[in-house]
Amino acid sequence: MRYNLSKIIIIYAVLTVKFAFFLNAQNITASFSILSNQKIKFGTFQGLQTILLDSTIADNTGYFKFNFDLNQPCIGYLTSSENTPFFLILDKNENIEIKGFTLSTPASVVILDGKQNQAFSQYALERPKREQALSAWRYLNQIYSLDSLFARDKKAKKFIEYEYAKIKKQDQDFLNQLDPKSYVAWYLTVRKLVSDVSIIAQYRTDEIPATIQAFRELDYTDARLYSSGLLRDALESHFWLLENSGKSLDSVYIEMKISIDSMMPQLLKNEKKLNEITNYLFDLLERQSLFQASEYLALKVLNEVNCTIDKNLAKQLEFYRAMKKGNIAPDFSFYSNTIFPNDILRDSITKLSDLKTPYTLILFGASTCPKCADEIPQINELYAKWKSQGVEVVFISLDESEKDFQQFISSFPFISSCDFKKWNSQIVESYYVFGTPTMFLLSNKREILLRPNSIKQMDAWIDWFLIKNNN
Repeated sequence: MRYNLSKIIIIYAVLTVKFAFFLNAQNITASFSILSNQKIKFGTFQGLQTILLDSTIADNTGYFKFNFDLNQPCIGYLTSSENTPFFLILDKNENIEIKGFTLSTPASVVILDGKQNQAFSQYALERPKREQALSAWRYLNQIYSLDSLFARDKKAKKFIEYEYAKIKKQDQDFLNQLDPKSYVAWYLTVRKLVSDVSIIAQYRTDEIPATIQAFRELDYTDARLYSSGLLRDALESHFWLLENSGKSLDSVYIEMKISIDSMMPQLLKNEKKLNEITNYLFDLLERQSLFQASEYLALKVLNEVNCTIDKNLAKQLEFYRAMKKGNIAPDFSFYSNTIFPNDILRDSITKLSDLKTPYTLILFGASTCPKCADEIPQINELYAKWKSQGVEVVFISLDESEKDFQQFISSFPFISSCDFKKWNSQIVESYYVFGTPTMFLLSNKREILLRPNSIKQMDAWIDWFLIKNNN
């Protein structure tokens, strides 16, 4: 019998890899009688995404098992048909054995094996009780500080303060006794930082500066954070606390710029995470109408980044550099399908610069955009007032269907134009539009005066800066 040496080598290599996998792989074994014959999903996190690793069907007794072999510790999750995740720490240093009633009720789950998960579970169960007690002591402290009926009882107040400090110390002592090199020690500390934000903003305002500093010291590219499922919460909590810190809006923007600056050194070292995190943070700031902060982020990235930026993200960021307040907006010729409200305009206007009104609102939208369909028709009732104050409106549609366009604008008393190329429209591209509705208020020299985020804001600007100032 002749043997093919190359095939033997390949088979040997495959067997070696498989053997190494099973030798090093960890496993999760679980027993939940209520989950018998149900499908169980097993996954983890990667940045802002959830990743499904495997799935299985629990046997008749509700027993199931998953193997995992990960390069670094992370947070995993198990879900059943109830779709409520049960979180676990996955680490190459420990196997996990759990049993309980249902995955959706963490208090019913017992961790039989897995030291980090035992600590994780214990803290998850104890901490809410400590928080409830702290809330009660805070309430009593307020009464004994402010109510004259109780304020004279210094002994009781001292006891309340003692109990409050004792419970806080117990919580910190639990974290301190964990192995500082373990994933659970890192994770619980960051999770506590994130989950405490709303309480700190409302009841422990003296802790706001230290909490903001802790967020700034986070490395948002840290592999542990990236695989924890906390990345989204950390970004949102960080900037939510800045916004709700009790400072003036101008001061909030200054603080947000400092936070953005603190994040950049690490982000600039990792192209993939820079794109993912910047894209999400930019969208977050836009959704919250924190435009000064989103503009600062955009210019910061465009001016300092040597990495390759995702094309769609680059377009959004470039919007702020090219179309910021004070810049001159591009001139453009109206499309052949432009609808003018009267014959005089139709005969005399071919491009934007032909308009001689003191102000022009350029409005980008589409009939298929729900917010556009809700907001833009509101201009019909306001147009006469706006027009009397020297404001003309030009609607640039991103519709692809002429029928949809015509139907949408049928009642509009202002100029409406469309070439049915949607995002590839020349005017849309020249104004770096990446979402609808988008608005620009221009002077008669096409200087960008304002980027209203709603028709309501635009109307308020007219009431304040034009009508009030002229009276």
